[in-house]
Amino acid sequence: MIIGLVTAVAASACYGTGSVLQAVGSRKSARREAAAAPGTGTTQHGGPSLSSTAKAAVTWEFMVGTVLDFVGFALGALAARMLPLFLSQTVISANLIVTALLSIKLLGIRLNRKEWLSIGVVCSALVLLATAAGHEGNGDAARSTHWWLLIISVVLMGGGWTAVHFLGSRAAILAGLLSGLGFGAIGVGVRILDGIDPFDLGALIADPALYAIFIAGGVGMYLHTVALQIGSVNGATAALVVGETVLPGIIGVLWLGDTSREGFAWMAVLGFLLAVAGAVAVAWFGEPDAHAATPAQTPEPEPTAIS
Repeated sequence: MIIGLVTAVAASACYGTGSVLQAVGSRKSARREAAAAPGTGTTQHGGPSLSSTAKAAVTWEFMVGTVLDFVGFALGALAARMLPLFLSQTVISANLIVTALLSIKLLGIRLNRKEWLSIGVVCSALVLLATAAGHEGNGDAARSTHWWLLIISVVLMGGGWTAVHFLGSRAAILAGLLSGLGFGAIGVGVRILDGIDPFDLGALIADPALYAIFIAGGVGMYLHTVALQIGSVNGATAALVVGETVLPGIIGVLWLGDTSREGFAWMAVLGFLLAVAGAVAVAWFGEPDAHAATPAQTPEPEPTAIS
């Protein structure tokens, strides 16, 4: 349990730091593109174009953030196999706190009292969950569950791609939420994946859950990048937290055998609900109008900002 918690906390730190660095790279790229050719980086609906997102992805800040995301993914996958999903995913979702604190330093964002209070609620919820968590399930699931995970991942990610295209600049929170659902699907997929223990390459390649992980991870990363481009970094991350926490936690309890300590189920439920409510509050109070970077509002970060 302790090793799993430490692993989840490390994953959370990687994800939180990566999100802020990706936001720095995305906004730096947007400013450069706007200065060079105003209007070329957006679609007719006001959202970022694919070329704009691609240019953001090749800034050094974004690439470092992406490396941290991959490290976080590996640590999170390990934690998902050692802890109940409602605990591992919620601890990993504490990257919201890391994101909020680093965004003050690197993006010049000032958090208001309501945002600080909401972050405090998330921290309190994590303590409740860690106290109440019992043993993780064995991860055994019917073969149909593997196929359903793949189908749902394709539908969600494809729908998210379409919605972001048509909603444009209004899609920040939706993109963050759907990217979170994608990352949540990764957590479920890792738990039920065949061919891991003992290792069996044939079983691994034949498992639909493996392809669900690739699809949910790839499109989820794209949607997260879009959310960071057009919205508040804290709001987008909070929406992601809701997506990656709620469904995996429910699935872990209902279908994968995750449990709380005897007599502590109420505390697990309370902690889970508080974590989600706190993340929603951060997203609500961190709307783009309040904090989103614009060329006129946000200075170029100093090169020494992360030294």
